[in-house]
Amino acid sequence: MAEMEYSTERRHCRKGLLQNDELYKYLLDTSVYPRESELLKEIRDVTADHPMAYVGTAPDAGQLMAMLMKTVNAKKTIEIGVFTGYSLLLTALSLPDDGKIMAIDINRKTYEIGLPIIRKAGVEHKIEFMESAALPILDKLLEHVGGFIVYDNTLWGGTVALSDPSLAPEEKRPYLKFIVEFNKTLAVDPCIEISQVPVGDGMTICKRIE
Repeated sequence: MAEMEYSTERRHCRKGLLQNDELYKYLLDTSVYPRESELLKEIRDVTADHPMAYVGTAPDAGQLMAMLMKTVNAKKTIEIGVFTGYSLLLTALSLPDDGKIMAIDINRKTYEIGLPIIRKAGVEHKIEFMESAALPILDKLLEHVGGFIVYDNTLWGGTVALSDPSLAPEEKRPYLKFIVEFNKTLAVDPCIEISQVPVGDGMTICKRIE
């Protein structure tokens, strides 16, 4: 496959699940990058060389998330796993000025990588960051019928389909079994409707119906 021109774009192309890098690059160059905020591009750039950059939200997945939030007129959201803040900033830019985000991550240091850019965007007042594990509040995420939750990285670079987990890249293996079991759990949960979308690194959209 042809090499991408820029390192940050190349990293995102490798996250894509389309047939080849060239097709994914076409999608990004045609429909995503022209509409992406310069501030979001800044977070992508400062994240590109991080050893765990692959867990960040891909820009095409972010574009879909922003559209969903605007479609349902979201005002309050919860973000589990902030990393360097790409999807957090995207959410803050998508919510109205009085919108609120509870952002939860066990690692404040990675959040602080993108924090100067979030501040520059003028949306820090929408964010309540909590350095904490998320399990104590997970049961409340969909407590209202009609509530949405979006899970990112649910296809884990395509490794969820491997018959032999040992064939997955080494950095993917520690979480692979958990993601496979998590996907199975969502698939049989009678209380939600789901749609697993092959954008970015895989996105699963859930709506509570009971």
